[in-house]
Order: sequence, then structure tokens, then C-alpha cells
Amino acid sequence: FEGPHRICEDHVGELQKHFTLITMKQFLENKTEFSQKIQAIYIWGGRPVIDLELLGSLPCLKVIASPGAGLDHLDLPLIASYGVRVAHTPHAVSTPTADLGMALLLASARRVVEGCQLAISPDTVHFPINWPGQEVSGATLGIIGMGTIGYKIAQRAKAFEMKILYHNRNRRRLEEEAAVGAVYCARLEDLLQHSDFVMLAASLTPQTQGLIGRRELQLMKPSAVLVNVGRGLLVEQDALVEALQTGVIKAAALDVTYPEPLPRDHPLLKLKNIIVTPHIGGATHQAREQIMRDLVESILAALHGFPVPNEVLLK
Repeated sequence: FEGPHRICEDHVGELQKHFTLITMKQFLENKTEFSQKIQAIYIWGGRPVIDLELLGSLPCLKVIASPGAGLDHLDLPLIASYGVRVAHTPHAVSTPTADLGMALLLASARRVVEGCQLAISPDTVHFPINWPGQEVSGATLGIIGMGTIGYKIAQRAKAFEMKILYHNRNRRRLEEEAAVGAVYCARLEDLLQHSDFVMLAASLTPQTQGLIGRRELQLMKPSAVLVNVGRGLLVEQDALVEALQTGVIKAAALDVTYPEPLPRDHPLLKLKNIIVTPHIGGATHQAREQIMRDLVESILAALHGFPVPNEVLLK
């Protein structure tokens, strides 16, 4: 309940209505007492880390409940080998993450952060009349990763009259494409070459790690903006720094980096043509309440031997 990774305070009371809560600190101080009692793990802020040692010390563990959509912090085959189920909450975070994706796109296009800094600077004596940004309406948005979050971004982009391209492991149904006016690009290269904004909303897997590297950035327009609401490791950050410094692309807006937070002397943090936010895609009061409700429902189902909502199944 303490420290930067502590459980959301608003969740504690509700969780205590259903479960006896044991902190990681309490468990580590008295493994003998608690190892046979713990049946579920409630992950928050990436803690506790689920590794071989922890799994081996919890013989009665039935379910691991993890907030959000990403699963790259979990070794799913290892967990499954212990007969433990996994649940997550992809739907609870999809709407706020899509909202933030559009917020970052708009903020970068219109140079909102730079403008705010100029407007509040004690050194500012007049506003420059030559302060051009990029128009979003009518521009082309390329979405990489057209899952739940990517599709909701497309819905929002349609309202801004954007042309939408997308690249995904699996093509969406024709009626889904038609509903948002999206055009499927089987080749990532085609999407990159034709997009004014490139939005990363893909999951992190061994196949997608480093998906956007030096070659892919060079395929983008010099006027293009890269937005990432997926995972930091989707992008080769050294290549991104170089691309932003040399004008290969115009700007970037990142809600995710690797690591998080970046070292305070990281070159990305020194650039003017970048916006970085602290992984807040799903960080709304409404989303966190829904996350908690979804995780409680999944834990109770697993403990009673019922089908688990939002269970993660190995493919």
C-alpha cells in the first residue's frame, strides 16, 4: 500500500469487501504463513513482478489479475505451466487511451506545449504572428495496430474528417472499415509513405519490438508526426532521436517510452519537437474504477471455478 507502485487508494475499500488483502511486504516477511493462503494476485503498477520464484512459492495460486491491455510484463507460458489463469482489462482502458492518442496528435500538430511555454514564459513580450502548425482535418492518419484502441482512434479521427489508413496483423471486416472510412495497408511501407500522422497502437510482442526503426522513419514524410500510445519498445529510440534532430520527421508525441521514466539526461527530453507524457493512456477516474470492477469480477470467477471474463488464453 506504500511507494510509487502502491495500489490505487480508491480500490482498497472495495477490494476488502471481497478479499483479505496481503501486501507483498507482508508476504515476504512471513512466507510460511501466507504461501498456502494466497489464491489471487492483483497487479498494480507492474508490481509484483511475476517470476519463477514467486510462482513456485504460491502453490494455491489460481489467478493473476492485471490492469490494462498490455501483457508484455507477463510470461504467459510460464504462468500457464503452473496452471494459473490470467485476466486483464482491455476494454476498460480502450476509450481513454484512444482519447489520449487524439489529444497527443492534436497537441503535436498545433504545437500546444510549445505555445503554452511561450505564453507563460516570463521572457515573452509579444506573440509571434508566424506560429504555424499543421491542420488535422483532411490529413491522412496511419494507424498501426487496429485492435480495440486503434479502432476507437479511427472513430475519433473520422470526426476530424481525416483519411484513415491502417496496418494490422489481421484485416478488419469490410463493414468495420466502411464505418470509419479506413483503408487497409497490407504493407507497412505503404502506410508510412502516405501518412501525415502515424499512430502506434499495437501490442508489444517479439514480432513488433523495434517495429519503427531507422528505415521506417526514413520512409515517413519529412512533415509527418509519430504518435505512440502502445509501448515504448515498438520504436527504436536512438533512431527516433536522430530522425527528430535531423528533420527526417517533423515531430513525435509519446505516452510510452523505454524505460519509464527516461533518464533525466536522455536526448529525447531535450528536443523541442517532442511531447512526452507519463504513460497516462488509461489514467482516468472512470477507467480505474472500471478496471477494479473488471478485475474483481475475474478473480471471483476464477476462485469459484467459473469462466473468467477477459481471460488471456495462450494462442
